[in-house]
Amino acid sequence: MNTTISNNGLPKLPQATGHAGSSPATESPAGAANTGAAATRGDDQLKLTDSARALQQAARTDTAAVDPQRVERVRQALADGSYKVDAGRIADRMITMDRQLGGTGKA
Repeated sequence: MNTTISNNGLPKLPQATGHAGSSPATESPAGAANTGAAATRGDDQLKLTDSARALQQAARTDTAAVDPQRVERVRQALADGSYKVDAGRIADRMITMDRQLGGTGKA
């Protein structure tokens, strides 16, 4: 079943039918769906931008990056009250991250 949505003046784009291996259905001026079978296109390509690749990399969970001994040391230091926060180091890293994300660079 196809549902037609008004294009509100925008250019009409082909709509996917939702069936694997079939080509998008096109409509005739009378509104009837064209049921002609067509071969799948082999020239489809997907190109990711550098930003998309960076987001994919950041989304991956790498369990090797977690140091269980360090986690336990921090947990113990928090529990016994000996954990020290280096505010200057945190601020420096926040500024660096802001600049990497395209911030103004003014602090």
